[in-house]
Amino acid sequence: MEIALFLVALVVVVLAGAALADRLDVPAPLLLIALGLAGTFLPFVPEVRLEPEIVLLGLLPPLLYAAAIQTSLVDFNANRRPILFLSVGLVVFTAFGVGAVVHLVVPSISWPIAIAIGAVVAPPDAVAATAIARRIGLPRRVVTILEGESLLNDATALVSLRTALATASVGVHAVEVGLDFLWASVGGAALGFIVFVVVAKLRKLVTDPLMDTAISLVTPFVAYLLAEELESSGVIAVVVTGLLLGHKAPIIQSAQSRIAERINWRTVAFLLENTVFLLIGLQARWILEGAAESDISPARITGVCLGALLATVALRLLWVLGARSLLVRPGSEPATSGVAPWRDTVIIGWAGMRGVVTLAAAFVIPEETEHREVLLLIAFTVVAGTLFLQGLSLPWLARRLGAPPPDPLEDALARAALLQQASKAGFGALDELEHDDPHGVSDLLRQRVEQRNFAAWEQLSTTPGQESPSSLYARARLVMIAAERAKVLEVRDSGVVASEVVRDVLRTLDVEESMLDVAELDDDATTVRAVRVAAGDSCDHLAAAGPATVASASEQLSCEQCVALGSHWVSLRRCLDCGNVACCDSSPHRHATEHFHDTTHPVMQSAQPGEDWRWCFVHHLTG
Repeated sequence: MEIALFLVALVVVVLAGAALADRLDVPAPLLLIALGLAGTFLPFVPEVRLEPEIVLLGLLPPLLYAAAIQTSLVDFNANRRPILFLSVGLVVFTAFGVGAVVHLVVPSISWPIAIAIGAVVAPPDAVAATAIARRIGLPRRVVTILEGESLLNDATALVSLRTALATASVGVHAVEVGLDFLWASVGGAALGFIVFVVVAKLRKLVTDPLMDTAISLVTPFVAYLLAEELESSGVIAVVVTGLLLGHKAPIIQSAQSRIAERINWRTVAFLLENTVFLLIGLQARWILEGAAESDISPARITGVCLGALLATVALRLLWVLGARSLLVRPGSEPATSGVAPWRDTVIIGWAGMRGVVTLAAAFVIPEETEHREVLLLIAFTVVAGTLFLQGLSLPWLARRLGAPPPDPLEDALARAALLQQASKAGFGALDELEHDDPHGVSDLLRQRVEQRNFAAWEQLSTTPGQESPSSLYARARLVMIAAERAKVLEVRDSGVVASEVVRDVLRTLDVEESMLDVAELDDDATTVRAVRVAAGDSCDHLAAAGPATVASASEQLSCEQCVALGSHWVSLRRCLDCGNVACCDSSPHRHATEHFHDTTHPVMQSAQPGEDWRWCFVHHLTG
């Protein structure tokens, strides 16, 4: 009963802490660690000791899997060189560097054990790095590298730890170390691929979202335990399984299954991630009490803990800055941006927050190891120190260096263009479909797809002070759905309709409400920021049209045809062949598209103030 009450209280504190962090606009990991630190000294809070099996078997597989299925395999592969450079090379470099500092300050700690504690503190935490990086809006490539590194570095650290402990007890040869690492990496990847193949085949046979979600929940544990049982890397097996399943999900899963899996794993990850940080804080008291009983002097203990913390931070910066060419792709930043490529490198070097895996790995060190209590305090100091030192200062550093967050307007333009290309393919498939259509179903389908596309384009900009059609549609439909739901609930309470029927109708209304295309961009951003598109797919029409000119807010542009008709427009487009200004497709009369059909002038640009994107009517491409 006491354990049940403690678990419930733990979850309540996690939820309350996460909500408070959001209200105070501070990183949830830092606030939860602080709450744990404070709670561990309260008399009514029981002593909590994290067992390594709980973390390595119960928490690590689902956390890694939840992160892996959301990680783009394409982006991961594009950045594999810096990811491997950090997740393997940096971990080994840090293990030996911190080990040297620990042995230098406390000579009675042998070299193998010193390197073991170096391996313990070497891997940055997947949860801490990405939680803080995404919150402050770092460049996407930086986040991808940090995510990829933190997914794989645990495997290197655990292999290094196991090797160091084996050296301390029985001794190992260099050949054995190499073979062990090879089997951990290649073998773990192979076993992860096998689990992926099996699960993928099962998912093609299973269409029930409940069954598919159940398979998903057990998958990381199967991959991890299989690899560990065969003495390979369970971490790598879970990561490979998650990356491949996430990449193939649109093919092997139904839409309902993907939605259910996404929601379930977001919930699991939210609870586990935040619980992990609270548990880190709850370790403070007993670790400090254990270190106080050591025969090493308090001054030397303080020195070795601070030395390990500073070495952990400094070695990462030294490694990253010393090999900048491997981390920053040549030409990855526009020459006109005026921002040196050192910016991303410095951010990657500073974003080295440690987490629960470091503490769990420290507990793997045998209890009979000399000065074990000091080793645990070193691990705790590095975890807490990096989280607070780097976690609190990373937002300030990113602002000082001018790190640009992902531009929501660029994303909106890319989303609209991609939807337009997808709908073109969909209309082509509809035209090829052999079917009788006496009821005008094709027209309804085209109308719905166009409405979805218009909502995406309207997220870019609209005439100031005018509500976009998609926003008006969503607002009006929400009012209607609320009234419809109230009526259904009234009928339900009367008891004249079967509860199963009522439930089905309510579910239908819920699905329709979730599908509404609601634009959520900040209105101010659309009037002051230019939309710029990175170089990508293009066509001869866009190349021949030349660059677009940004419209000024002082220009009094209008759609003359709409003016003649007494109609209103949503946004304006300018033909780059003749300069004609006409209304967009979200407007009632679509005069820009009509101009293209009348003249075959292929390229138009946005005539909205501050926007310089172009559109090819022929190839459905932006530029």
